[in-house]
Amino acid sequence: MQQTLVIVKPDGVQRQLVGNILSRFERKGIKVVGLRLLSVSQKQASTLYSVHKGKPFYDSLMKFITSGPVCVMCLEGPRAIAVVRKLMGKTFGYDAEPGTIRGDLGLSKSFNLIHGSDSAESAKRELPIFFEKSDLVSYELPDDRWIFDAREDVEEAV
Repeated sequence: MQQTLVIVKPDGVQRQLVGNILSRFERKGIKVVGLRLLSVSQKQASTLYSVHKGKPFYDSLMKFITSGPVCVMCLEGPRAIAVVRKLMGKTFGYDAEPGTIRGDLGLSKSFNLIHGSDSAESAKRELPIFFEKSDLVSYELPDDRWIFDAREDVEEAV
């Protein structure tokens, strides 16, 4: 099983879309193993966006992610990173496909509702910014055996 970080950004929280967004992942078969509502500190934001430091949009990213509460989640499932990224849709809402989170709920370039780790390496770097290992819960769902075939080749856990 693979784990990934997802953040419903301040625009998604303010628009009361957390439940809608979370339910899309759950309906797909992705499991929530960590969930928190918080205000992102400057330190957390600078660590999260360290890969963008020096880029023209860095300051606006920092300002936006710290502008209001966010919902951070650790999601788990087979190929979770790729599945989550596909469900999120393209970065800018006006480019995102219908049926995706951004395609159905977003129009903006700046306010794009959600962040998701883009690789296993990113997930390993990003998850500890918001979660201790003890914050994450391991559990089985009765439907798991009907969601994916355990014999399939899936990535290792993050």
